[in-house]
Amino acid sequence: MRLGYACINLTLSKQKDKVTTNRGMVKNTFLKRGLEYAGELSLLNVKDLYKILKWNVKHGITFFRVSSDIFPWSSNYNLYDLPQFKEIKDVLSVIGKYVKKHKIRLTSHPGPYNVLVSPKKSVVDNTITDLNMHAQLFNLLDLEKSPFNKINIHCNGVYGDKKKAMDRFCSNFRNLSLDIRSRLTIENDDKPSMYSVKDLMYIHEKIGIPIVFDYHHHHFCTGGLSEKEALQLSISTWPKNITPVVHYSESKSKNENDSAIKPQAHSDYINNLPDTYGYNVDVMIEAKAKELSLKSFMNF
Repeated sequence: MRLGYACINLTLSKQKDKVTTNRGMVKNTFLKRGLEYAGELSLLNVKDLYKILKWNVKHGITFFRVSSDIFPWSSNYNLYDLPQFKEIKDVLSVIGKYVKKHKIRLTSHPGPYNVLVSPKKSVVDNTITDLNMHAQLFNLLDLEKSPFNKINIHCNGVYGDKKKAMDRFCSNFRNLSLDIRSRLTIENDDKPSMYSVKDLMYIHEKIGIPIVFDYHHHHFCTGGLSEKEALQLSISTWPKNITPVVHYSESKSKNENDSAIKPQAHSDYINNLPDTYGYNVDVMIEAKAKELSLKSFMNF
């Protein structure tokens, strides 16, 4: 079992020479400064991705979620059109070799505006654009085209008819490039009206997409399954040769004994590791304290 964290290294981001892969800009700045500035920020972001991964390896962490903000305003251009693309490509090539050497597992989690169940063509088109950027990044890193390097999303909408929404997901999935389809996974939700693992099995049975089990979300959307049953079901959707990924976080409201905090909110730290019921899984810790939340369990 590997433990991983998502996107931001707080230790490095608090240094004098801040290390971050989230450099960005407001839209007005992008419209004024365009691809040249977007490329400058992107190059700095990928260079700092390398620094984060080297820090991770030094501290025994070989599972990491790559930020979706590496390329600012990437929905407005093709990565290959950035003036600094050759330099960016060269850095990503070096990172890719480092990832292979140290057997690092990299994944991503595009945001909630990615909605393959949407009845609106424009929303689906924008989703495909964003997913394609993630796939291009993983291709430039020479990561395998499998859910080992997953690109994970939610369904993000019911639109009054869950079954029809899931059918749209399946239909739109078939129109995605192989670079996306081969890596795409779906995750259960934290609202009773949304998608449980049991619901997502309908999609899996149609298109074979793996399901990422989120422990914390399951508390709020069980689909009538116990935690163990939902975990077992999600694991059954993964290829036999690839370790499934699960997400784990705890309730900030419960951990801080504050009923005013929304119970779905993620805690800063975690008190326990999840019960994996004997299964081998890689655990993405979704705590606000990022790598610091792993210290108690990894002794660094």
